[in-house]
Amino acid sequence: MKLQDFYNQKLEYGLELIAADKELAKHIQEILIGHKLLAPPADGKFGPISASALREFQELMKCDEEGFLGLDTAKKLIETHPDELPQRELNLSNDFASHIIKYMLDKGYHVDRKTGEYNIVYVEGMNTDGTINPDRPNRFNDLRLIIQVVGRTPKIIGIWEATTEPGKHYTYNPISAYAIKHGAARIKFGQYKAWRVGTHGNAEPHEALVQVSDITVHRDFNKDMIRTGDKLDTGLFYINQHYGYDYPRNNISYASAGCLVGRTRKGHREFMKLIKQDWRYQSNRNYKFLTTIIAGDDL
Repeated sequence: MKLQDFYNQKLEYGLELIAADKELAKHIQEILIGHKLLAPPADGKFGPISASALREFQELMKCDEEGFLGLDTAKKLIETHPDELPQRELNLSNDFASHIIKYMLDKGYHVDRKTGEYNIVYVEGMNTDGTINPDRPNRFNDLRLIIQVVGRTPKIIGIWEATTEPGKHYTYNPISAYAIKHGAARIKFGQYKAWRVGTHGNAEPHEALVQVSDITVHRDFNKDMIRTGDKLDTGLFYINQHYGYDYPRNNISYASAGCLVGRTRKGHREFMKLIKQDWRYQSNRNYKFLTTIIAGDDL
């Protein structure tokens, strides 16, 4: 069923009926994603996160159909252009958190802004005070951040030293037969909804965000440790978000073959504790986390 069917029939669909109709659920999700109320992709699985986004749309558009989908909501979903949707404006200033959120909005990236939601962001080549660094290879000179919108104001609630790139060891000695043939993976800047809570590592297994959906990487076949000219490759590459075993800042060593790595064990555990408080994970332990990776010099 499509939303247009509500024009011709006096239908009232509760959340369970929407969830049972994958075509309808996907149609609604696509519209909510276009309105920046729901993070992509549209998968036709209409759970509490999609339901929350639909309720937010109904509130913003003053639909008198709380708890169900009827003609008024269907009509407004179809006919409302994203530019016409009333926005819950953010209070953005000149601080570091606002600067990152402004950048994300300018790029058309999704920003989670509801109470109890967390934005995971990595900034490559940037120090914890927000200043640019030379982004030299084989160093923990990137940032891992969690940004939460509190009220209408973005706040950095977690910031740690990290790397978004593989170190020298696995650049020169790729970790798999596929990487030997194609080159080490260096994640392409952008935004991906691709990670679930799981376990990383064999020698020292630990809780981490494990890649479960496709992302795009640059393949460093010439082993020059930069992205320029490298071929793009999209797929599942075990690009996890884990810890860096407390290696020193100036030596990634064996900590990364292309993963998103927080330098210290302690910092990583703080990161995991925070993101697991996200209400979407609390309501669904298979929740897939969205992550944004930004070039510091572009920011």
